Amino acid sequence: MYSISGYGSMIADSIRNDAYARALRKTITPGSVVVDIGAGSGLFALLACQCGARRVYAIEPADTIYLAKEMAAANGYADRIEFIQDYSTAVTLPEQADVVVSDLRGVLPFFQQHLPSIIDARQRLLKTGGTLIPQQDSLWAAMAEAPELYNRLSAPWLSNPYGLDTRAGWRIASNTFRKGMALPEHLLVEPKCWACLDYRSIESPDVNGELTWNVNREGTAHGICAWFDTTLAEGAGFSNAPGLPELIYGNVFFPLTEPVNLEKGDAVIVRIHANLVGCDYIWRWETRVLGRGEPGCVKADFKQSTFFGTPLSPSRLRRQAESYEPELNEDGQIDQLILSLIERRIALGEIATQLNERFPHYFRDHLDALSRVGELSQKYSF
Repeated sequence: MYSISGYGSMIADSIRNDAYARALRKTITPGSVVVDIGAGSGLFALLACQCGARRVYAIEPADTIYLAKEMAAANGYADRIEFIQDYSTAVTLPEQADVVVSDLRGVLPFFQQHLPSIIDARQRLLKTGGTLIPQQDSLWAAMAEAPELYNRLSAPWLSNPYGLDTRAGWRIASNTFRKGMALPEHLLVEPKCWACLDYRSIESPDVNGELTWNVNREGTAHGICAWFDTTLAEGAGFSNAPGLPELIYGNVFFPLTEPVNLEKGDAVIVRIHANLVGCDYIWRWETRVLGRGEPGCVKADFKQSTFFGTPLSPSRLRRQAESYEPELNEDGQIDQLILSLIERRIALGEIATQLNERFPHYFRDHLDALSRVGELSQKYSF
């Protein structure tokens, strides 16, 4: 979920919003039904009404939907927008939409349940022949000489003023990526498209691509910069490519395990994989550099993944093993009791009282127990 300042940054991104407004004007006709997925503060829903939509279903799981309701009332659209606080995949509507609009991306379009949500909306919520906004995102990448972006990740682990060896941290940090704006002069090779997400036909949330370059410019490669171009509707779109005005998305910088000196004639092969696991993506980027393009002259062969980007204890890994037989700890016992009492329709205050009696050493007071009960009530109750 975004903070209010995050939603403010989205509203302030005039390039993004102007492109979406053009797309909505091109696709909405008087009487159109529109579904806004991940409505946030409600900007797209308001624009849809402004374009003549008869009915807008604004779907948003976060409490910011109440801000969107206030904004709808302030603009005279409260009677034309139905606000639904939930995930779109859990919503059934009384009618299908002529237009489904969304911006569920992170720095790249692979963000949490973005693709499954769009696939589901296309199949269930959109009329046959209806319009998706966006229609397509194209993913681009290039090798980059970007010491500043690289050092932001590596410097804390590769040098310190105390003479300590902290390189073990870089082994983990080098398997993460960061948001950062690259410049055209950072790019050592011509950008290439490594994947295209056509939302009108895509079926899988997993995407991979392979890129090959013959190096024509010497330099030191620090990582791979990636970005996307979007087609929202015919004649409406934007790009966050290096050199263009900065958007809220930024670029992605995938660091290399270590910098590599590239010379003219070298060959670079990069494979990028994005696989949805649970609620988020596991990224892999594999980089192979061949001196003068010769298979027997390997200058670099890196295999990196966000799977290795988080410290994992052996005990934590053991508890995730398929053969592990779990036993509830005290936190689990507390949650189990809360959920069993919620199922019996017991008032939250009474549940908190029972928690204090059952686990007197765990909670400071009644309010502390009530806070724990309230968290589970928000997550699991109607």
